[in-house]
Formats: sequence, C-alpha cells, structure tokens
Amino acid sequence: MSRIGRLPIPVPSGVTVTLGDTISVKGPKGQLSRVKVAGVDVAQSDGVVTVTRHSEHRTHKAAHGLMRALINNMVLGVTAGFEKKLEIIGVGYKAEVKGQELVLNLGYSHQIRHAIPKSIKIVVDKGNKLSVSGIDKEEVGQHAAVIRGYRAPDSYKGKGVRYAGEYIRLKAGKAGKA
Repeated sequence: MSRIGRLPIPVPSGVTVTLGDTISVKGPKGQLSRVKVAGVDVAQSDGVVTVTRHSEHRTHKAAHGLMRALINNMVLGVTAGFEKKLEIIGVGYKAEVKGQELVLNLGYSHQIRHAIPKSIKIVVDKGNKLSVSGIDKEEVGQHAAVIRGYRAPDSYKGKGVRYAGEYIRLKAGKAGKA
C-alpha cells in the first residue's frame, strides 16, 4: 500500500470538495480543479477525502500517491496558500513590480520583463528579496523556477537569483603563478 496514498485528507470547515471526473476544491482563497487520474477512485465522507486504487498494477500504484498529493495540495492551497522566497545577490541586481510585470535588472544589457498572471502575487522587498505566492503549488513553483532561471547563481562568486536559504558551493578561482 502506498504510504502517501493511504493517508486520508482532512477537509477543514469552509472548504468544499466536489468529486467526479474533475475534482474541484473551493475555499476562502479561491477555487482549484484538476482532472482525476485514471486508475484511482476518490471518495468523501465525514469531512475526509480518501483515495483508493483499482489494482496493484504499477501505474495504478503511482497514480494512487500522486492523486492523493494533488488533492491535498489543492486543499492546502485554498486554505493557506503557497509561497516561495527568492533572493537576488549581486551589485546592481534588483527587481521591481510595474503593473502586471516583474522587471529584473540582472547584469545583462537589457531588463528582463516577466509577465505576472492574475493567480500569482509577486512582492519585492528592498529590491533584492522576492516573494512568489498563490493558491496553486505547481504554478507558484514554476514561476519561481523561471525567475531563478533568468540568472542562476554563479558557482564562482555566488551572484544571481537563488531560493531563500539555498546553499551555493563556491569553487576556488584560478591559482596564481607561484
């Protein structure tokens, strides 16, 4: 039995889960929906959602834990939301939000403009600390990864965009002539 898939998903008060071919979760922060993965059944009773699989087939086993994790992330997203924090390190590197765009100065000859969708909120603090938040965990993580990808941390000086708390192992530079 899947260690993750067998766990029941508690549904807090104020959150409604609608089951069918698409599973919808509606809560105080918004609404999310996702198509049910083939090979699993989803049931709801007494404020708890449970996921069961059709057989012990390899794909059904994989879908079992996946579907449980996706539904749990939807419930957590509509109640608390998700957030990724980024840090910009480097002289002259900065970010600012202008309307529905994130404008980044990352040492290139041009500014990088990243469009912000309606479902994501990006807050810039002091020009070098970013916070990407929203209700969909997948979308928040994807936008944070795209922003980090514009200038990934350099392995020699550590300059670039990194996740808050991310450790970058710096390499030693060239050895001088002896």
